[in-house]
Amino acid sequence: MSQARNRVRIIGGRWRRRLLDFPDAAGLRPTPDAVREKLFNWLGQELDGLVCLDLFAGSGALGFEAASRGARQVVMVEQSRHVLDALRASVASLQAETVVLRPRDGVKFLLENTQCFDVVFVDPPYGAGLQATVLSALPPHLNPDARVYVEHDGSLQWPAGWVVWREGRAGKAHFCLLKRIEPGHDIAPSGSLEQDSNA
Repeated sequence: MSQARNRVRIIGGRWRRRLLDFPDAAGLRPTPDAVREKLFNWLGQELDGLVCLDLFAGSGALGFEAASRGARQVVMVEQSRHVLDALRASVASLQAETVVLRPRDGVKFLLENTQCFDVVFVDPPYGAGLQATVLSALPPHLNPDARVYVEHDGSLQWPAGWVVWREGRAGKAHFCLLKRIEPGHDIAPSGSLEQDSNA
């Protein structure tokens, strides 16, 4: 049986306005344009030289956006076979040589992989509730000053050692940019917290 197709648009960088196809899949809800625009404003627009991890890649909207904006490498982790097929097609269409696909469960990937990253996108399938588990497993995979983007339903309790650097809300979806607290520091640097309730 054929899978229904959907599309998501890259909003910045060298592939700006390119459309990517993705199939229907349980819990797959691409990050909306307005939220991605806010996120990449927070990250500084250009990601030149950074290594990124899109842990539950889904449509690939976050990972391809990062690659479009100059990331040196983007590792996309996705366990669904038909979603992976769509990601492979997008990689080929964009000639995205900096994108590496890993057919794996996101949590298992963290437990088995030793690579470190500058930016990590954590947007698990809707309702899966994996955010806290992922955040607990992430620290060994983070380069100094790494930033972690998380989407959640508003009920997430942060594991110890994290600080909310930026946060916002779009409808029922909550999203934030996190950083690890350096040893010996209990609070975020002065002026670093910013809340935005209108994505």
